[in-house]
Amino acid sequence: MAGCSSTKYIEPYQSIVKKVKIDSIDPAFEEEAYNYIQKDIRPTSKLGINVLLYNMFNTKDGRYKTSNVKPLGSPPPILDSAIVDISRSQIEKYLMSKGYFNAKVKSNIKVKDQKAEVTFVANTGPDFKISEFTFQIPDSAVKQLYLSQRDLFTRIKKGMRFDDDSLSFERDKIYQLMKENGYFDFAKPYVRFLVDSNTNASKAKVTLLIDNPLDKSHHSKYKIGETNIIIAPNSDGYPDSVTLNKRIFKGIRYTDLSKKFRRNPVVRYNFLREGEQYDIRNENITFDRLYELNVFKNVKIDYQKAKDSTLKVSPFVQLIPQKIMSNRVEGEVPFNGGTVGFNLSNTYTNNNFFRGTERFEFQIKGGLQSRVGQGGSIFSDIYQRDFSVSASLTVPRLMMPYFSKYVTGKGGMPHTIFSSSYVFALQKDFFSRRVFLNSLTYEFIETKSKLHSVTPINFEYRFGSLLFNDKDTSQYIQDLLKNNKYTIDLLKRKSITLGIKYVYSLNADKLLTGNDFIYFRGNMDIAGNMLYAFSKLAGVEMAPRQEIYGKLLGVQFNQYVRPEVDIRWYKGLGLDKQFVARLNLGVGYAYGNSIDMPFEKQFFAGGSSGVRAWQARTLGPGAYNRGIAIPSEEQRRTLYGLDQLGDMHMEANLEYRFKLVNKFFGGKLKGAVFLDMGNVWNLRKKINDSTKVVDVNTDVGDETVFRIKNLAKQIAIGTGMGFRYDVQYFVFRFDVGLKLKDPQFKGSDQWVISKFLGGGKKFREDYDKLNTPDRYRFVQYNFGIGMPF
Repeated sequence: MAGCSSTKYIEPYQSIVKKVKIDSIDPAFEEEAYNYIQKDIRPTSKLGINVLLYNMFNTKDGRYKTSNVKPLGSPPPILDSAIVDISRSQIEKYLMSKGYFNAKVKSNIKVKDQKAEVTFVANTGPDFKISEFTFQIPDSAVKQLYLSQRDLFTRIKKGMRFDDDSLSFERDKIYQLMKENGYFDFAKPYVRFLVDSNTNASKAKVTLLIDNPLDKSHHSKYKIGETNIIIAPNSDGYPDSVTLNKRIFKGIRYTDLSKKFRRNPVVRYNFLREGEQYDIRNENITFDRLYELNVFKNVKIDYQKAKDSTLKVSPFVQLIPQKIMSNRVEGEVPFNGGTVGFNLSNTYTNNNFFRGTERFEFQIKGGLQSRVGQGGSIFSDIYQRDFSVSASLTVPRLMMPYFSKYVTGKGGMPHTIFSSSYVFALQKDFFSRRVFLNSLTYEFIETKSKLHSVTPINFEYRFGSLLFNDKDTSQYIQDLLKNNKYTIDLLKRKSITLGIKYVYSLNADKLLTGNDFIYFRGNMDIAGNMLYAFSKLAGVEMAPRQEIYGKLLGVQFNQYVRPEVDIRWYKGLGLDKQFVARLNLGVGYAYGNSIDMPFEKQFFAGGSSGVRAWQARTLGPGAYNRGIAIPSEEQRRTLYGLDQLGDMHMEANLEYRFKLVNKFFGGKLKGAVFLDMGNVWNLRKKINDSTKVVDVNTDVGDETVFRIKNLAKQIAIGTGMGFRYDVQYFVFRFDVGLKLKDPQFKGSDQWVISKFLGGGKKFREDYDKLNTPDRYRFVQYNFGIGMPF
């Protein structure tokens, strides 16, 4: 369709390139060789969306525009024989670089109905093997260094096919090796290769040369001299003349023209230390850490050689500060099929709070959520209100005795984070809940890909209150209390949590690369063990099943363990294509002084980053069916989003991502298709009806409890597709999820996709009648910012 729509806009003598192929080369080289074909003659994708968009906005009077061209989509590939010849030559050179020294490439062009097919036919000839690899290194110290490290990085082996990339890799590694071992003046042009090919035998002799500097018999090693760190007076840069600080302490002259930064927090991350051998790695680490302080908009490191004959270089670290304070107001409209909300927040940030590059943040946030689709205005059924205020102080070092000396910051910037927050949540006509959170967290980076976060102090105080009189004798209130005893007790309970947390993540730095890797994130939340031990030593009686609890400050303390893991496999498929497989597992187990997990520590299923065919908090637990479990419409309305939580969470996702439009309103439009499955479960029977006694030998309440034998029946499955609008710094996401299997139903009725394909009208009517005000939605819409995982 795109091809046909494009030919009518071109001149009669022109043609659209519909197909390009490369014949007669090793399949291992086909994809890379294709990259040497000029983009102007590469065919568009089969869907042709880029060309269709270009045609819509850049045609006039039956021809393509030559001026005022809008950057939407891509123009069709118009045949150009000169560009074809350039591509042919580039493919030929590529094959020669891969060891096919006698390679010849011809191009054939076929045109029919203004549609062209271009074929590049290669005659590669034999591949040349490296028969001998020698080296000429006149500097004995350089020679010894190279030979001692060569086996750790070289890709050049005797008998291998000649490959120019392997030679380039060797040159880069030699340059890096020299710069890491004191050779400040070393440059890549000192490394050369001589290739002597014997055409008859298809052999190549390769000689490595590392030349000496002109007029010198060897390469010189340098040591670090005095280091100057100079901070500009403001973000505009340096004045015409600068007076340096006269005082030098531990080999560092620190000059702060802005008078805003204390010395130690800055010089702590200078790794260019006097007397040490020059090492380019220390320069790169210094550059990275000073940028990561987040107070300098420009970091520049220059060197000055000593004026005498001593082999020293003195670093000059030049820092230009950025604006320290900022205030950000953000609005958000969270929207899912069935609900719409509004959040507004104001965040004040100071990146140099105590003149030591400490980051202070203070945020106030409020929001509301409303059900839609029930008639009336968009906010006529506001069921939830939220408010929070929080403050945090992030110090760019580990404020920890003894241990801090082992975390120098070479692997990455460490942080100590003090945080405190107050959260208020209100559910219409039902309850309000308040939470105070206070924590001390240490974050440090083992390597670029391995991150650790340890929270040795995590203090949380929770208390809730009912928004109705539980002494009211009206039938509705009594039914609400009787049928929802467990949920109500959990919501109004006062409790204290004192515990520790640990988080480990692997390869988080690769999430946006499109490469092949495995991502792992594991966290452990443990609470109450220390308080439980002290209570036992003090002889405090604790029998939680008889509602006799150990207490702190007169309030029950929680005791639980809550591990969670997120494992993902990312597979790059080239040309902006990627496949992602994900497994997310979590469980919360209360013990000792607790019977149940705190309300905020429970898991939920569904949502824009979970099983996307369900709205958040509307799936599970297990085979739970609201219409059956909660017979009253008013109670279902009151308990919306509260009764579908669980102690255990299991979720798996498969997603294929691809590019749709390269130029789309200043960004890229990408697509995705996905398959999600998962649910939440309880670990024990939880009966809301206060008139019923929990008997572990019966099936009452068993539909929400995790049982291996019921796993296949209670897994929800959804599929769908989505769009990602990528504007470099943000990704706006829209996903449409379709339910395939819904575990709240029995037997074959779980496969709701058959109802959907059959129209589903009667099915929805029967469901809505039993579950009002809830309505059954086969399709769920999700909006979000950023990738789902």
